[in-house]
Amino acid sequence: MDASWIWLGVAIYVVIALAAAVLSRRGTSRTMSDYFLGSRRMGGFVSAMSYSATTYSAFMMIGLAGLTYAGGVGALGFELLYLCGVTLMLIFGPRFWRVGQAYGYVTPTEMIGHRYRSKAAGATTALASCLFLIPYAAVQLAGVGYLLSGMSGGAITFTQGTTVATVLAIIFAMIAGLRSVAWTDSLQAVVMIVSASLVVILVIRQLGGLGTFFDRLAADPGALSVPGTGYFTFSTFLALTLPWIFFMISNPQVSQRLYTPGSLRDLRRMMLGFMAFGFIYTMITVVWGLTARLEFQDLASGDQATPTLLASGLVPLPLGIIVMVGIMAAAISTIDSIMLTLSSMVSRDVYAPAARRLGSDEHTSAADTPAGHSAEGRQLLVGKLVIPVIAVLAYGFAHLQLDLIAVLSVSASAGLLVMVPPIIGAFFWKRGTAAGVITSVLVAGAIVLYLEATSTRFLGQGSGVWGILAATSVFILVSLATRAPAEHAEDFIKASRRRRKAGSTEPTPAAPAIATGSQR
Repeated sequence: MDASWIWLGVAIYVVIALAAAVLSRRGTSRTMSDYFLGSRRMGGFVSAMSYSATTYSAFMMIGLAGLTYAGGVGALGFELLYLCGVTLMLIFGPRFWRVGQAYGYVTPTEMIGHRYRSKAAGATTALASCLFLIPYAAVQLAGVGYLLSGMSGGAITFTQGTTVATVLAIIFAMIAGLRSVAWTDSLQAVVMIVSASLVVILVIRQLGGLGTFFDRLAADPGALSVPGTGYFTFSTFLALTLPWIFFMISNPQVSQRLYTPGSLRDLRRMMLGFMAFGFIYTMITVVWGLTARLEFQDLASGDQATPTLLASGLVPLPLGIIVMVGIMAAAISTIDSIMLTLSSMVSRDVYAPAARRLGSDEHTSAADTPAGHSAEGRQLLVGKLVIPVIAVLAYGFAHLQLDLIAVLSVSASAGLLVMVPPIIGAFFWKRGTAAGVITSVLVAGAIVLYLEATSTRFLGQGSGVWGILAATSVFILVSLATRAPAEHAEDFIKASRRRRKAGSTEPTPAAPAIATGSQR
């Protein structure tokens, strides 16, 4: 495909997305809650579309399509198990929302620090999240680079593609924080699913219809069976699937969105909308990858399946450009969501406790001093300054150009599995302690890093398996050996179960207590 058409599509997308981001601004975002959570007033539809665009990134149309190309229909089982894991949202979604309203949390790691009465626990989990999420953000940048380079036949370089994605992600995040990201996400989610659906319908028609399509798949010995070509062995399938099952609670850029709906009703709409979107988009992506498998059997990498299909004569030029924009938008929406989440955690859970310890923010709140000079104002400033730093780190990691995108995404998520035991314990186990959180995250995180760095599969299993087993064991054992804040845990668990009136949007003003010493 001619590079000039691709650049034209990118330019149109930039103009429309920037307009949506600018129009989403409502006054000045002066607090952490305004900037990073959209003032906790996001509606159901916007929340659902933003949640979908954040979750379904370059991993889907580049990564999952590539995984389907390489391993056949086993990729469908892998992704459907992720959707089964999303049912965890029914258990944890309302609990996250209720404690967010009750205590004024901005980040999931702030919740961990407060629940276990330890600033160190919050800071440890925040830094561990940065360590594993920056590579995941880099995967999204790489997806855009592969997409533009592949569609243009190399006329647009990988570096140019990743540079464009990085700059746009920074701009969208900086304009108005989560509010601008959520509105651009909503626009992008609609473009993603509509354009991809049209391409699948059109391509299958050109291949002779559904009957011919499945006849050709049946003739491919690796397409409709597991392990098929041998790619999806049990250990590979488990290693890929396990991080995805717990994705919605282990990945803070996703769980942070559970604080944003204006009411429990909006939260329910967000959950239902996301599940519907996810199922449709999964089926589209897998069919997409199988189509590429039938038509292009000698690709050097599965990640080239989508760019090759879009650049082929099977897809009309205008529709191919629209789909390209949708995929690019999906990747950028995930990147800017990760940047917002990580910057809020660094500011709220690392900088703020350090500043209070040094005395610069002691007994100071956003309500009693001018904006920009309060503790809240300083935290917000630090959060904004951290955004481009995270983007540059992800950009550098993306240029390592490592392995399949789908595999890299799961490897990054495997590290975040170490957060699962402390989060489950926060809501269901009063005996959990800060020492258990810190030790389990450090020990299990080190194990995952070692296994990934050395490409070691101990007993044939992936790093995520050993990471979550180690995290669970260490968390339980150390917690049992140390003193738990039982009374505080009881209050937290009661708050997570407390019913609020439908449509209620007013949070209990407990955030200043967190900021001035409730964590010890």
